Amino acid sequence: MELLDKEAIISRFDTERALARVRAGFIAYSRGDVLSAPVQNFHFADANGDCCVKSAYIAGEKVLAVKISTGFYDNPARGLPSNDGLVLALSATDGRVLALLQDQGWLTTMRTALAGRLAASLLAPAKVEAIGLLGAGEQARAQLEQLMQVTDCRDVRVWSRQPEQAAAFCAFAAQLGFRALAAADPREVAAQANLIVTATPSRGPLLQRGWIRPGTHITALGADGPGKQELDPAIAAEADVVVADSLAQCVAYGELSHAVNAGLLAPSRIVELGDALAQGRSLRRSDDQITLADLTGIGVQDAAIAASVLEQTG
Repeated sequence: MELLDKEAIISRFDTERALARVRAGFIAYSRGDVLSAPVQNFHFADANGDCCVKSAYIAGEKVLAVKISTGFYDNPARGLPSNDGLVLALSATDGRVLALLQDQGWLTTMRTALAGRLAASLLAPAKVEAIGLLGAGEQARAQLEQLMQVTDCRDVRVWSRQPEQAAAFCAFAAQLGFRALAAADPREVAAQANLIVTATPSRGPLLQRGWIRPGTHITALGADGPGKQELDPAIAAEADVVVADSLAQCVAYGELSHAVNAGLLAPSRIVELGDALAQGRSLRRSDDQITLADLTGIGVQDAAIAASVLEQTG
């Protein structure tokens, strides 16, 4: 069994190769060419943490991937990272354990950021006036880095419940060449940005429909488990284009589930990301459309990004 720690994984990582793998994985998933088990979600209310276990096998590949990731959101105050995890790669031909990727949650962060990049490539407005971020943690940083490949906009508005985290994010963004300002609240972000990424563990809506400007795209990442929510359900209900990484998963507990359960959104209106990527063209039809991507995270992303690392290890 090959053992790769975080540093070894990063040294072997190629973003564009991983992007191609993740893109192909989404397409395979929507075509029905992926075997995956139901996601296991654990919520630790007293510790403000959660854990998920996801697994997937892509038809024709040699590897089955099993991923465990955790998020404990009070950890930074203890001097610990919020996220941790690992990916186990097993042979799909003889069952042997091939590799343990001790990535400490880094691969989960990256595959989510790549999914955000893919969604924005299909849905972002032609002219991005400012990028808005709700949440200022590791995922928000990774999303911003990947959005640099989608838009030449370099103005950022960020909001976090922890002002010091927002300030640190602004300093990070400045190093990338962005003009970044901390916002007083989510409403201010919505007023100034027309490409918004929500990356928080919120369990109640942070953005209201009345705040969203015409032409805005939102990528919602936070509702990756039961009970989580970042958006007013009316945003999904009234969006012109609605995309889900997994229709079944997003309707069960993703951001879209709140609108579907309230009878505000018909599942038939939802387009799976893999189907959209297979078409290879923007889903946006006009500059004033509101678009939404709900990314709950699916096992095929973990299988795809692990394969990209193992491919580079030879």
